[in-house]
Amino acid sequence: MPLPLNLPHLLRQRTVEGERIEYKAGWNPDPILRTLCAFANDFANLGGGYVVIGQDCDADGRPVFPPVGLAENQIDRIQQELLAACQLIQPPYFPALSVERVEGRLLIVLQAPGGMHRPYKAPASVKAKHKTWHYYIRRYSSTVEAKGADEQELLTLTANVPWDDRLAQQARVEDLSRPLMLEYLREVGSALAEGAATLPLEALGRQMNVVGGSTEAPWPKNVGLLFFNDAPDRFFPYTQIDVVWFPEGAGGDRFDEKIFKGPLARMTREALGYIQRNYLTETVLKHPDRAEATRVWNFPYVAIEEALVNAVYHRAYDEREPIEVRISREELVILSFPGPDRSIRLEDFAAGRAVSRRYRNRRIGEFLKELDLTEGRSTGVPKILKAMLANGSPAPLFETDDDRAAYVIRLPVHPLATTTEGTSPEVTDQVTDQVTDQVTDQVTDQVTDQVTDEVTDPVLSLLVVAAHGELTRRSLQEALGLRHAPHFRNRYLLPAMKAGYLEMTLPDQPTSRMQRYRLTALGRQRVSAAPTGASR
Repeated sequence: MPLPLNLPHLLRQRTVEGERIEYKAGWNPDPILRTLCAFANDFANLGGGYVVIGQDCDADGRPVFPPVGLAENQIDRIQQELLAACQLIQPPYFPALSVERVEGRLLIVLQAPGGMHRPYKAPASVKAKHKTWHYYIRRYSSTVEAKGADEQELLTLTANVPWDDRLAQQARVEDLSRPLMLEYLREVGSALAEGAATLPLEALGRQMNVVGGSTEAPWPKNVGLLFFNDAPDRFFPYTQIDVVWFPEGAGGDRFDEKIFKGPLARMTREALGYIQRNYLTETVLKHPDRAEATRVWNFPYVAIEEALVNAVYHRAYDEREPIEVRISREELVILSFPGPDRSIRLEDFAAGRAVSRRYRNRRIGEFLKELDLTEGRSTGVPKILKAMLANGSPAPLFETDDDRAAYVIRLPVHPLATTTEGTSPEVTDQVTDQVTDQVTDQVTDQVTDQVTDEVTDPVLSLLVVAAHGELTRRSLQEALGLRHAPHFRNRYLLPAMKAGYLEMTLPDQPTSRMQRYRLTALGRQRVSAAPTGASR
């Protein structure tokens, strides 16, 4: 059956890192079995990996297209030999298998999630008469035998399954929401979406690896309830994000609080959208000696997004503590529990070198990556540092205690965005996520409601792309070179639709996989009136 992911994105390493993909031009059972064993051991809790048989690559490990492919008369034989070979892994381990056609060539794609009964070992040679078994792990993009300290560490992981991949025996398979599962498959562009509506719920859950256990006693996995149940806090109390605004500072008596709950992806996106709409302002500083003004944000959105998604990814959901976002005029603070792994030194955070040796939640990251909410592999801290630097903001602060019980990320406000006496009258705030060119004559600490009918550059750039015909959301986003779906929705798509320049082809079916977007008559008029070379 099709895999619950976007195959072209997988092959081109857009949502899965190269070290989690092994390309094999042909069927060679020995190295393939060793790699499956390594993915099953999932030494770093990355979520296992994928083996693509029939896909060749260049000297740098990048896939070559069109792939070399497999002959049609080979497919059944390879599957039979693979089944026999996987029985040699101790304990037995069987990956999910899908036969795919890419650019006219047949491929076998093996999805090998982290196993539930590690450590696993495999024979050095499948056909050897006297077999020797060894433990294998992934080291960057290679499969190597676990020896010495690595072998001892692997043995300490015996039956140690990350929390998000465990069975939730306080729930039932029926607690998984089929509509949420279908919505996810359609959003990521999985071929599984086409037949998922007619599959039994348990079969769909097993195909998406959010259901486990025996056939007579199936259970949902924790990650399934987090993403595909409308109220995961019923099973895991305090699965929520609290956004708190302190107008008088953290020590003041006044505060406003809004709590976000629901499926993990929706909860995260709603919290980010709320923060972006209500608490992010752009300051414009005009200069008498040049036409171009200086523009800075009080807090750069990219840094907030990375910090909050990092908290959602790495928090412990078996601890009854919410994620807190505390906003004041001086800083934005994100607090989550517990703290980072002890293998990470705090000084490495400040230098952007924080690399976790082992991930707390391997499956949560997998779903967040497919939804373009995170890139994984410890890229969050460098992106926060880069975003703050690009905005001209002070460096962020990363804090934890000696027991690593909590983790705090502090984003200081940009100095020009701080309201002080004597601020230049040429410094102004602009409306966040709204169409505006009107500039006020003083700095305020609130989002202004002065909106003009002028279209911002992001919206205009979207209209220029949409002028080429009816396109999907993903096609529009990729044409603009944007990676983050929430940012594209909030800054480009929704403003264009609210202004009446863009419309859905299926307005009565907003989540349909056949949904496209096109220009309205007003949108075509706006593009025609735009100056030549208008861009984002």
